Amino acid sequence: MIKFFFSTIFFILFMACGGDNAEPKDLFAIKLDSNKSQFQQNESIGIGLNNKQGKTIVSVRYSIDGKELPVTNSNITLDIPTLGNKTLKAMVSYDDTSVELSKNIKILAANAPELYTYEIIKEYPHDNRAYTQGLEFYQDTLYESTGKQGRSSLRKVDYKTGEVLKKIDLDDSIFGEGLTILNGKIYQLTWQSRIGFIYDVKDLKKIDSFQYGESKEGWGLANDGEKLFKSDGTENIWFLNPETLVEEGYTQTVTNSSIFNKTNELEHVDGKLYANVYQKSGVMIIDAKSGAIEGVVNFGGLSKKVTKGEGWVDTDNVLNGIAYHPSRKTFFVTGKDWDKLFEVRILKK
Repeated sequence: MIKFFFSTIFFILFMACGGDNAEPKDLFAIKLDSNKSQFQQNESIGIGLNNKQGKTIVSVRYSIDGKELPVTNSNITLDIPTLGNKTLKAMVSYDDTSVELSKNIKILAANAPELYTYEIIKEYPHDNRAYTQGLEFYQDTLYESTGKQGRSSLRKVDYKTGEVLKKIDLDDSIFGEGLTILNGKIYQLTWQSRIGFIYDVKDLKKIDSFQYGESKEGWGLANDGEKLFKSDGTENIWFLNPETLVEEGYTQTVTNSSIFNKTNELEHVDGKLYANVYQKSGVMIIDAKSGAIEGVVNFGGLSKKVTKGEGWVDTDNVLNGIAYHPSRKTFFVTGKDWDKLFEVRILKK
């Protein structure tokens, strides 16, 4: 009898004092249209809350990446700046307290990528021992970063003749990757060493180095005049502060139907990122802010115009390297150990 009395008292105390300590998922759940988890940017979707224990709800605020999404007629609009894998949060106020709920969703591009082709304007010689990883123009001079352990380098090149005007070799243990030039400095990535190098563009003298943050590898690099864009072989495009080299956020590359990875060498032109696709002959045109893949350029015919050197491997010696010449308003593309550099104009099909 005494045991029953104490058990009853314990149960009453638990219900009185412990009921409000329930996990948020035991109290509420976010409900979306048709229980979908994949949506398009700017899509309006029905949203609600499953109130599992009949709590008195005072208010609910929904947000993604810290941006509040107002509810109108039980709908929210997915008007967010960056796309990809997202966490939809709901801050629920009830019974003089509040809880935060979360739900993982994907937000993809609103439209399918458009298709582009190209026309060759001119062909130039290119060092067939340059395993091209990064390519960028600065004051009519081509700067190139090359890879492979034992032959990674930073180069200053006369693009018209292919002559290497100056070359800095990296340590034999380093695999060089993408580069970009901003405010008189060259930023160069390495692949898996988790380190980047900074050089003076005038004499290629190394002036500093930097460590990676959350991104595990270095692939492509570009800039928009204010920040750096860094690819790392995943779906992420990281935004780096050029002064601190801190990763200050990222977007993800997406089509209207899926999230896409393997973004490689980068070039920024007028708000778009032109990105090589690893081991493919295509270049993506990506909205630099949202990550939406707006176009795809098929450069499949270029490799047939290249002389295949000793040790050539079709899956290794692929298209890589894209640079925009601002005054000529044309693109220059090449590949890993290619003996030609192509000046092209990109055209919509």
